[in-house]
Amino acid sequence: MPIMPRTLSGSGVGRLRARPVPLGSWLRVLMLLALGAASAAAQTCDLYVPTHKSNSVSVVRMPAGMVVSVISVGVQPLSAAITPDKTQVYVTNSGWIVTQPSTVSVISTATNSVVATIPVGRFPVGVAFTPDGTRAYVANQGSNDVSVISTAAMAPIANIPVGAEPWGVAVTPNGAFVYVTNQSSNTVSVISTATNTVVSSVPVGTSPTGAVVTPDGSQVYVANYLSANVSVVSTATNTVVNTITVGTRPVAIAIKPNGATAYVANDGSNSVSVVDTFSKMVVATIDVGDTPRGVAFSPLFGDFAYVANRLTNNVARINTATNKVVSTIAAVGVFPEAVVINDGLSGGSCEEP
Repeated sequence: MPIMPRTLSGSGVGRLRARPVPLGSWLRVLMLLALGAASAAAQTCDLYVPTHKSNSVSVVRMPAGMVVSVISVGVQPLSAAITPDKTQVYVTNSGWIVTQPSTVSVISTATNSVVATIPVGRFPVGVAFTPDGTRAYVANQGSNDVSVISTAAMAPIANIPVGAEPWGVAVTPNGAFVYVTNQSSNTVSVISTATNTVVSSVPVGTSPTGAVVTPDGSQVYVANYLSANVSVVSTATNTVVNTITVGTRPVAIAIKPNGATAYVANDGSNSVSVVDTFSKMVVATIDVGDTPRGVAFSPLFGDFAYVANRLTNNVARINTATNKVVSTIAAVGVFPEAVVINDGLSGGSCEEP
């Protein structure tokens, strides 16, 4: 906190007189105060939590940890992603029942309401955006393809055949490639966004699900659900360069914004494996709720991680400095499947105290 000038008064020769403070110094003080106010305002953010059996998305306001809105979407939502400009959340609705359509619900973060419903392939799961926000890529497990959506038109513009039962989607930071995990093929399809065609297929572990690209774009971490490990794929060679043993049935994965650690949600061991991305070793195991299915970091520094626990119907909040659960957000709906974070409410990041 800046030290403010003060006048010391007294009598006699020992009296001290205040010297005038230059205008530039006062301006610097005012700027620091303004930055402090902006930082405090930036604490507020919203978590969007798709709840599979509630057919809705719960919006949790942080740091209060209160559900402030429940948004009805399509049938049995499974995953979600937020646009780079933080104005919309795309939610994949699997439409498990044969008579129900498979769609993506588009939620406005300004109104927390559905503003569009986009038809896609059968049983959509993973969704991710290109960095410029112009396109979304949706993995359709039931039709073995990927729908490419124009976010401006809010409509599909291409359909890309991939492997069997695609699940997870991750886009490189330069927007050039999309990595799609194929559960039944035990592969990752690499899509060129320039041509919307598959340019490579990478063998990984058994039943790959979640995927994430490192912030520097050099590697893709893939959670292999039935082989209890993570494949590390080099984006330069599209080959597996490391395999890391984690918990039972790893299903979702996220990497801290600084790239130092990966958090892997293991729905079979009710835990999160913390992987050091330099040593490629598990450095901690965090017990969370029953059947964790989704994980996300607070966006700027990753001071906190949020884990959606499917069978305890809550979200665990982890302090990433201590790798401890510090709070649990209850009553988010039935079968929470994922977590995405809108930190754009106050024009800054969500790093709660």
